[in-house]
Amino acid sequence: MAKKVVATLKKGDNKSFAKVIRAVKSDKTGSYTFREEIVPAELVKETLAKK
Repeated sequence: MAKKVVATLKKGDNKSFAKVIRAVKSDKTGSYTFREEIVPAELVKETLAKK
């Protein structure tokens, strides 16, 4: 599955993208869930900085 994501991210107008996976703790149950986002490489730090 990872190969498909990488191949998809390389298509287009040669912009570089990154897949950001973040663990988010649920307030109700206390368990962790994972959120995945595909963002431009320039915005990775800003994406990880926000909650």
